[in-house]
Amino acid sequence: MTSQIIYKGDLRCVATHLQSGTAIETDAPTDNQGKGERFSPTDLVATALGTCMITTMGIKARTLNIALDGTRLEVTKIMVSDPRRIGKIVVHLYFPDTLNLDDKTKEILERTARTCPVERTLHPDVELDMQFYW
Repeated sequence: MTSQIIYKGDLRCVATHLQSGTAIETDAPTDNQGKGERFSPTDLVATALGTCMITTMGIKARTLNIALDGTRLEVTKIMVSDPRRIGKIVVHLYFPDTLNLDDKTKEILERTARTCPVERTLHPDVELDMQFYW
């Protein structure tokens, strides 16, 4: 089992990662009857894409003896209706100015990010806009 989720009421959940014991809380978003005081479940999907992209890039970077420390990602989730779902996820990756890579290495890392497990799991109807700022 990966996690345990407890519904606390008032559209809030607490999810505990069983291996580590860490917990996160979710709320429904304000545009869907919630308080928006925590990540919403769909926020976590979009955030999972960003963290998966940089994690898989980090794994590949290790094999290339490259440090991606300090890389910043900005993730934007855009909802659509009928049915209500994630319609688009925008991920902008900003790499440190001190990171000087050749074009081939950048291409390898970008391809790694664009084929991360979360990206491959998302429904093809979800539009993805990934921008890399080297």
